[in-house]
Amino acid sequence: MTITGAPDRGVWLRQFTTTIGTTTAAGTTTAAGIATAAGTGVATGVGAGGRVVCFPHAGGSAAFFRPLARSLGGRAELLAVQYPGRLDRFDEPAVSDLRELARQVAAQLAALDDATPTAYLGHSMGALVAFEAALLAPTAPVRLFASAARAPAAIRIDPAILVDDRSLEEEVLALGGTSRAVLDNTDLRRMIFPAIRADYEALRGYVPIPGARVDCPITVLTGTADPRVSVGEARRWRNHTAGGFESRVFTGGHFYLVPRAREVADVVVAALHRQAHGDR
Repeated sequence: MTITGAPDRGVWLRQFTTTIGTTTAAGTTTAAGIATAAGTGVATGVGAGGRVVCFPHAGGSAAFFRPLARSLGGRAELLAVQYPGRLDRFDEPAVSDLRELARQVAAQLAALDDATPTAYLGHSMGALVAFEAALLAPTAPVRLFASAARAPAAIRIDPAILVDDRSLEEEVLALGGTSRAVLDNTDLRRMIFPAIRADYEALRGYVPIPGARVDCPITVLTGTADPRVSVGEARRWRNHTAGGFESRVFTGGHFYLVPRAREVADVVVAALHRQAHGDR
C-alpha cells in the first residue's frame, strides 16, 4: 500500500490516494483546485464512507496527515489543507491572521460542490482554523473533529513565546512535533521558522466571536500526556456547537495522532457512518 499526493504550486488542498501496486509521481489539478495523484495500481482511497478535510497545526503542512490517510484507506476520502508559506508554497507569505486564513480556506472548500458528506478535522491550531471555516461554510460540515486543541473561548498564548526565536523554539520543542536536529539545521530552520512564527502570531491575535457555535456535532480528540491541552480544557468545545458533543482520549502527547492514526481513523469512520444513518 502506498500513499501518494501531488503538490501543485498554489493549490490549497492535497488529496492523499491509497494505491496498491506501482504508483507514479504525476498529478493533475481539478477545477476545484484539488491536487490528485495518479497511480497505476488500484485506487482504494476513493471515499466510500465520506470525506474528511484536515487542517494542520502551527508550522505544520498537509503531509502531517499521511499516516491518517494511510489508516483510512478506502473507508473515507482525505483532503489536507496546505497553508501558504510551507513546502511547495514556501515562496508565498504565511498568513498571520487566523480568521483570514480560515476565510481563504473556506473559499476553496466552497468549490467542493458535490454531495459528499464532509467532516473537518483540525489538529491544534488547525482545530481553530477548521472551526472558523465551518462558521463560514455555506453548508456546515457533518462533524468537526477538534484534535489537541483548547476550545476557542479557552485559547491563551503566552506573549513571551514570541519575544524572540529562542523562546518560540523552546515552545515548539516542548510540544514534541519538531526535533532539535531540525531546528539546528540552518536550511531547514530557514524553511519552517517563518511559518511557525506567523502561525503563533495568528494564535496570539485570535479572538473568537462571542457565543459562536457551529451547526454540527463536535468530537474532541485529546492525548493523555499533552503538555498544553488538558482533557478538561478540550471538553470546553461543547460550548461551541449547536449539535451533539463527544470526547475521545488517546494515549500520547500533543502529537498523539501520528502513532494513534489507526485509532483516530476508526473514530472518524464510525462517526461518518453514524452521520450517514441520521445519528448525530
